[in-house]
Amino acid sequence: MTKPIAQLNEYVAQTRRDIVRMVHGVQSGHPGGSLGCTEFLTVLYQNVLRHNPSNFNMDATDEDVFILSNGHISPVYYSVLAHSGYFPKAELATFRKLNTRLQGHPTTHEGLPGVRIASGSLGQGLSVACGVAQAKKLNKEDKLVYVLMGDGELQEGQIWEAVMYAAHNKIDNVIATVDVNGRQIDGDTKDIMGFTELRSKFEAFNWNVISMEGNDIADVQDTLSKAAVLSGNGKPICILMNTEMGNGVDFMMGSHKWHGIPPNDEQLADALAQNPSSIGDY
Repeated sequence: MTKPIAQLNEYVAQTRRDIVRMVHGVQSGHPGGSLGCTEFLTVLYQNVLRHNPSNFNMDATDEDVFILSNGHISPVYYSVLAHSGYFPKAELATFRKLNTRLQGHPTTHEGLPGVRIASGSLGQGLSVACGVAQAKKLNKEDKLVYVLMGDGELQEGQIWEAVMYAAHNKIDNVIATVDVNGRQIDGDTKDIMGFTELRSKFEAFNWNVISMEGNDIADVQDTLSKAAVLSGNGKPICILMNTEMGNGVDFMMGSHKWHGIPPNDEQLADALAQNPSSIGDY
């Protein structure tokens, strides 16, 4: 059953709380990009994906699949997986700790339900998504494969090999979302390795391209629904998702510096005060 926007907002606020608490708890991790993608992943897992959290298996037979390519935003990923029922929310307290299943970058050998790709190295997720999507076609499944990439990640050449491969092979059951926040670890993307006209680039490779405001829950819902309708028409689909790194925590917005640093005690209290939640902390 589709959850209303008011309920999704509660999940979003709780996930923001989880993100800053997890990163603060070990004084390590990546809060900025995680906060920027909170609305997207919440809507995807709560309202869009056809999946079975209570009976996770790697084959994902007759299920939609999500591939996280920019694995450093694991805090938001783990929180959303927990709130979707893949594993107990209490396990979020073990993030990045010794012997945890919640590694800093997701990994499959820990056996964490919901994780189907080790995504420490950037640039690989779209290639994996293409393989999964082709497997579903071979198995005569009508399900979709979603993949999330960062805009800084587009500086990796493997992405563009996969872009070309997907279009050539008419992999029209893959929906690739690019988090266009304009930031990366060392600065703004325009200063590190600038790219312009992303829409034109993907369209030149014969992809269907649509835009989305990634921090607007209603637009995320509408755009993901539109993307699903566009699938099966002979072209892969790209969603250019505009977001703000650190969204929802005012002092983390407007700068790249929160890509990979944790909040201190005072900053944590400030962030939590900005995101009250009725769901309850882990």
